[in-house]
Amino acid sequence: MKENIILNKSKNFALKIIKLYKILCNENKEFVISKQILRSGTSIGANIREAIFGQTKADFYFKMNIARKEANETEYWLELLNESDYIDSKIFKELSFDCKEIIKLLTSITKTQKIDSIIDY
Repeated sequence: MKENIILNKSKNFALKIIKLYKILCNENKEFVISKQILRSGTSIGANIREAIFGQTKADFYFKMNIARKEANETEYWLELLNESDYIDSKIFKELSFDCKEIIKLLTSITKTQKIDSIIDY
């Protein structure tokens, strides 16, 4: 099977988010935002995988858009964690860079899909 860059990047990102979640809960005793970022950060890859193995082109398009929305939400939680000093700037910069890269890839993927041509009337 051919390597899938977005699938690999999103899975690696999810693993980093899981590690961050453990740190936030165990060391910082932060339980609210940590659950939010865990949910949205791991959902990106799950939606991408669903899209890739979707049944129709429309299904692919919509799942990729959901993944893009989850990535944008994750970026927001990262900003909040950074600005509230729950994570240091080094961790923030690394995760933010990865998240922005995923958003750019997903934006590119979804822009190349023409919704009118994939929805059957």
